[in-house]
Amino acid sequence: MSEAAGAAPERSEREDWKNTILAGLANYIDAGSIVAGSAALALWAEAYRLDTDLIGMIGAFGPNAISAGVGALIGGRLCDLLGRKKIYQYDMLFYAFGMLWLVFAMNAWMVIIGFFLVGLAVGADIPASWSLIAEMAPDDKRGKHSGVAQVLWYLGPVAVLVMFLILEPLGMLAARIVFAHLAILAIALTFLRSKMQESRRWLEAQEVDAKETGERGEAKVKQGRIRDLFTRQHIGSMAFLSGMYLFWNLWAGTNGFFFPYILRTVGDQSQATSVAVLALSFLLGMGSIYFIFMKLADRVNQRLLFGISAVTQVVGMALLALFPLTLPLAIVHVFLMSVGGGFGAQSFFQLWSSEMFPTMLRSTAQGLMFAVVRIALGVFSFFVPWLTATGFTTLAWILVGFLAISGVIGFVWAPRNEGKSLEQLEAERAA
Repeated sequence: MSEAAGAAPERSEREDWKNTILAGLANYIDAGSIVAGSAALALWAEAYRLDTDLIGMIGAFGPNAISAGVGALIGGRLCDLLGRKKIYQYDMLFYAFGMLWLVFAMNAWMVIIGFFLVGLAVGADIPASWSLIAEMAPDDKRGKHSGVAQVLWYLGPVAVLVMFLILEPLGMLAARIVFAHLAILAIALTFLRSKMQESRRWLEAQEVDAKETGERGEAKVKQGRIRDLFTRQHIGSMAFLSGMYLFWNLWAGTNGFFFPYILRTVGDQSQATSVAVLALSFLLGMGSIYFIFMKLADRVNQRLLFGISAVTQVVGMALLALFPLTLPLAIVHVFLMSVGGGFGAQSFFQLWSSEMFPTMLRSTAQGLMFAVVRIALGVFSFFVPWLTATGFTTLAWILVGFLAISGVIGFVWAPRNEGKSLEQLEAERAA
């Protein structure tokens, strides 16, 4: 009897982690798509003679920007209306369809269409997977489970970069193989996710809303209406989270142009060295998520943890603005930015955006905020070449400013949610 009683929680915990990994693989696919597209861009530009306008269009409408934002806006709302399972399961088939356009691309417009479809799918899956992770995770391990999704976000670029490094002699075929691996993973994920259960919290919220609707005789469920998201409290939460995450993303988006300059300036310009340094930065980030965020987010003051991360990244960026660029300085910069970023804005945005809204509006809110950030990033990407032309030191200070603004917003308005259940947090908001 005692052995049986002790075995059930173990199986339940294994199931929790399995669900978290299956849902979190959306982050692997998201980041993998972005990095694969960036790595293939030079090949496409040469093969299809892309001009700067087309390159800018691919960047602006790809999975790193506008299409992902639109997908998140639509998918997030459908996720609250229809349930998490329908979105996170079938969305991967749509992703595979878009990715196949890139696998078999023969001209620039097939690339643009494929990237746009992939972005829509990636965006739709993010609020579904993030909501599911938060709703299925134990109350005292919500940060830990959220961190798994962030580890997978960092793992995607590492896998893609290593594949490109190994397959580099194949040229365009290398890009097609990398995209094919993402398409195959999406199809496999569709079948694996089909065995997952719907979120218990969403089902219970549906039952409560149905009962309340029947008592009032209303035609619509009150708790899940979009207009209920635009109360002063929810608007304040969305403004806080969007502002914190947006300015961090402005740094991250600009850094994509900025980081290659560091690699060219401080040493070997070979592709192997560049890929190795990039992979190292992602591995450091994964270590930071696991050893700091996943270990501490559920147990310590989250505002303090976020503040330490923000200061670490501001210092790391300021080093490049204050001192001559040398190889030792670049290594310190990469270390501080990667470690600080692991337990910072990206990880806390996923966690807090899952905690600060009621169940029937959780994905809608996440989708709306994700859309604002990604679409703004897409628009901002048109100005990145102009910013890079301002000079190395000036650009470094601009990026310091972005990180500082994100850090101040996050630290001042950070909630204290560690260890609390979603129901407890919802009750506190209602009170």
